Amino acid sequence: MLEIIDVSDAAKAFIKQHGGVATVRLSPRHGCCGGLANVAVAETSSPNDPAPYQRHSDQAIILFIDPALACQGLRVDVEGFWKLRHLYVESSLSC
Repeated sequence: MLEIIDVSDAAKAFIKQHGGVATVRLSPRHGCCGGLANVAVAETSSPNDPAPYQRHSDQAIILFIDPALACQGLRVDVEGFWKLRHLYVESSLSC
């Protein structure tokens, strides 16, 4: 799955602990002056409508990935402490 999207070992373990399914999608964020930006987010749930997503399995986890985010050099990892831990998406490419 590395060519589709990179998922750290810590993120895989976190996803397994939270049901074994994660979704990587674009989430619209609105600015203060009417601007809009789509930000890549990862969450431990299935999408409401999985039809438009690519489905990938790796090491007992299932990832639903927005096709616009596949093969874009992205990495899913986990950060935070105890109950505040959460997944995040970042670029795995270095300049």
